[in-house]
Amino acid sequence: METTSRVGAQAPAAEGGQQLASARRTVDGYLLAPFPWYGLDEAFTGPRWLMQVGTAADGAVEHGSIGHGDEPSVRSESTEDKERFAVVVTVGTNPVRRSADGTGLLEATSVSSAAWLAGVGLLSFTWPSQMDHTLRDDWLDQQTETAWVLADDLTGSDWSTLSLPVDGVPTPFHYRESEYGWVLAGSTQEGVHVGAYGRGMSAYGVGFAVIKDIGTYA
Repeated sequence: METTSRVGAQAPAAEGGQQLASARRTVDGYLLAPFPWYGLDEAFTGPRWLMQVGTAADGAVEHGSIGHGDEPSVRSESTEDKERFAVVVTVGTNPVRRSADGTGLLEATSVSSAAWLAGVGLLSFTWPSQMDHTLRDDWLDQQTETAWVLADDLTGSDWSTLSLPVDGVPTPFHYRESEYGWVLAGSTQEGVHVGAYGRGMSAYGVGFAVIKDIGTYA
């Protein structure tokens, strides 16, 4: 799993809707990626929207997210059970390589990379009911650490296996549910890793496909 993702990757904004709007990028970043982008397949007919890309220290695009359905805000009593969304995270395949400053090695990207990014993405739109605002950062740090541990143990009891279509081909995914939503992750025949998270939409009914022209999302 890429060690820089934990501290340096551009995961979705932690405070939800308002920061999401400011962090969202144009399609330009997506066009620079050396790998294909994935989204929900044509069975999904609702809104689709760009979120943001994550880059390495040298500016190379390493991963990014595409949203589907309602644009989520931080979960609260007023939004709970009303929003229906799914976000697809595409992670490019990178081998073990030296860090930008030459002082160490970065782990190769893997399904765990996609699982961690998806888990953190779900957390960014989650705020347990009755939690005081001052406790939010502590809670988020704790849950982010938990997401990291879970992503590194995809064969553990917290995960089950779910077969979903990717470009029409049944593909195994690691899947877990929580009170905040669901997270899944797997690999594609195109050699990239796909993660996804959502709430209000059933993960059992989704499928994934290569986005033929990301420029249409601009």
